[in-house]
Amino acid sequence: MAEMKIRIYGDPVLREPAEDVTEFGSKLEDLAGQMVQAMIEADGIGLAAPQVGLSLRFLVVGLPTGEDATRRRVFAMANPEIIDEGDEMIIMEEGCLSIPGISEEVERPEKITIRFQNLKGETVEMEANDILARVVQHEMDHLDGVLFTDRISPLKKTMLRGRLKRLAQDGA
Repeated sequence: MAEMKIRIYGDPVLREPAEDVTEFGSKLEDLAGQMVQAMIEADGIGLAAPQVGLSLRFLVVGLPTGEDATRRRVFAMANPEIIDEGDEMIIMEEGCLSIPGISEEVERPEKITIRFQNLKGETVEMEANDILARVVQHEMDHLDGVLFTDRISPLKKTMLRGRLKRLAQDGA
């Protein structure tokens, strides 16, 4: 199994809307396993297919459970969509495996209801709140070519311009 390379800011695939997942089964299961492995190796808690160079509406989330950071509650979501947002907004600091070394505060709904297909292609609806809602929204943005830096104030983005430019040059 080839090692997955996480794409860095400036890579065009990070700005392209991803295509729907249409095939389910062992290939998608293998992809999910590879993505979870790449996410864990990079010390992440979420990873979207465009971040590994694949234009697919597919993401994985792996939240540590309890005090043992090696155990994770893993979600694999194909073609996810937010079908409801709570009224409460919350500001939290976000970082991104594709934008290493940079984190900023981003405002997002604290609670969402999502619909997605699991690895078998079955439709699932679930509520997510707190960190799970945050990570799913962040990863879903990747599926639309949106980065968390697009959601920060123009002033903060201006202050980051030099660092982002260096990332794009070094990551290419």
